[in-house]
Amino acid sequence: MSPYLAAEDLSMFGRDPWWLIVVKAVFCFAFLMVTVLLSIVMERKVVAWMQLRIGPNRHGPWGMLQSLADGVKLMLKEDVVVKRADKVVYVLAPVVAAIPAFMAFAVIPFGPAGNEVSIFGQRTTMQLTDLPIAMLYILAVASVGIYGIVLAGWSSGSTYPLLGGLRSCAQMISYEIAMGAAFASVFLYSGSMSTSTIVEQQADRWYILLLPVSFLIYIVTMVGEVNRAPFDMPESEGDLVGGFNTEYSSIKFAMFMLAEYINMVTVSAVAVTLFLGGWRAPWPISTFWEGANHGWWPMLWFTGKLLTLLFCFVWLRGTLPRVRYDQLMKLGWKVLIPVALVWLMAVATVRALRNENYDFADIALYIAGGVLALLLLSFVADMFRGKGKEAERPGEEPGFDPMAGGFPVPPLPGQEVPPVPRRRPRRERELIASGGPETRSDESPGGSTDGKEASDG
Repeated sequence: MSPYLAAEDLSMFGRDPWWLIVVKAVFCFAFLMVTVLLSIVMERKVVAWMQLRIGPNRHGPWGMLQSLADGVKLMLKEDVVVKRADKVVYVLAPVVAAIPAFMAFAVIPFGPAGNEVSIFGQRTTMQLTDLPIAMLYILAVASVGIYGIVLAGWSSGSTYPLLGGLRSCAQMISYEIAMGAAFASVFLYSGSMSTSTIVEQQADRWYILLLPVSFLIYIVTMVGEVNRAPFDMPESEGDLVGGFNTEYSSIKFAMFMLAEYINMVTVSAVAVTLFLGGWRAPWPISTFWEGANHGWWPMLWFTGKLLTLLFCFVWLRGTLPRVRYDQLMKLGWKVLIPVALVWLMAVATVRALRNENYDFADIALYIAGGVLALLLLSFVADMFRGKGKEAERPGEEPGFDPMAGGFPVPPLPGQEVPPVPRRRPRRERELIASGGPETRSDESPGGSTDGKEASDG
């Protein structure tokens, strides 16, 4: 194996007895469900605190059982099936959206890869399983969830759910490209796609310090990937009534909401694993306490980081207004993807130079030279573009005709709609002030007001 790649020792996985695998799978399911219930209550409480409201305070102590009460209420509501819906796809769409959200959590490490803990007398790892391409598995499973949203919008047999499903599909595909580029930077530094190996490679320094641009890109893309504010276009009530889930009710509607919150937990867990050291203790604790990264303690650090990112989701929802759909797509295609690709090239260059044993000063010099060359090329391109526009300016540009194609077309940016021609009045009307010396009006040619013009008397 190349010395620049991490040594992937995954032999400790796949050796557990079947009952222990079942226990781990049930734990992952229970952890997700409890985290979802807590995140829903936290969202309502935090947003209420930000908006100076009380929030839920009736169900359970301090309203902590509010999300559980909402789930029971949705289960007991009438399940309405739209008459024009494709029944089979209509029923399967929520299942297709929810199941991949659970599957992605199978490769998230809660602790070290060694046999650190004992469950019913059996030593095992704090992870359900791991793969040499675990991150590709997460991307593939997350992509399957898009089908549930698209099929839900199509199978409803209604216009607004179809529009919501298409908008959600375009949004998720657009932001997955930049997300994959952010992942690639981590792969270059860690030399592996295994989640446990990536966490092991962050023993000295978390990747949020080495790859800050990748972390920022991933934070933006993960908010857009799960359709959360300010990127919650599929649920844009002002445009789409309710989005792809407009025609759903009862338990099927609850499954869509469950899939959204589980996806929030999953993308937050991926961010913790890739950039925040995973299950490792924060810096001040790990320096003076050697046992902080052993035993059951790593699960505490992992859960704390996860809840911090979930709080950031709620913070964004209570702070930022919803963006327009064109702004959303422009950010994804014209900003995030180019920045992610340029940053990926810079990271690859640094890794290649480090592998060739170049000094840090030489690497910085090469990177600075590349950046200056790009800026110079862009400056020259802007100069030629400006000259081309000046050469085309002497000719009078034809005005914008909204009816050129036979039907009305809205103007593009930079185009102006010509003024609407109006018929001139037969004779100019004069505005007569109430109570003035001249009381002649248009309605009374003879000068008599006949009560049509009010007066102070």
